[in-house]
Amino acid sequence: MVVPHHASGARLARHRLAAVLAEDVPPALLADLVAVLAELVGNAVRHADPLPGGVVRVAWRLRSEDAGQHVRIRVTDGGAAAPPQMRAAGLDAADGRGLHIVAGLASRWGVDRDGLGQSVWADFDPTGAARDDLVAAG
Repeated sequence: MVVPHHASGARLARHRLAAVLAEDVPPALLADLVAVLAELVGNAVRHADPLPGGVVRVAWRLRSEDAGQHVRIRVTDGGAAAPPQMRAAGLDAADGRGLHIVAGLASRWGVDRDGLGQSVWADFDPTGAARDDLVAAG
């Protein structure tokens, strides 16, 4: 789906993902998916350029496996000068925790960059693979 490169884009993406996957994934996983999607879209809006047309592209893929549901979320934007990376946030900092939330909830996350922009993705593994298995490819 395509959402505006605006704060409202995160809300639209969250609601759509929740509506589409509500019957297909357990509630706890859905809550994690919604939280991560909101972080990724919010980061795209705050830190990256929009795609042509002033938008951000949001996608997810659900795949059933013997162990359960595997989900990948992908948010594509027009890119930024520096790739997304986790940063230290002080106790009183108003921001800077978004990718820590993503890393804490997802099994893996990473960044794919090309000449058109960047995609930040997060995988949710049904086996509950270690969430500290961070992948940040550039």
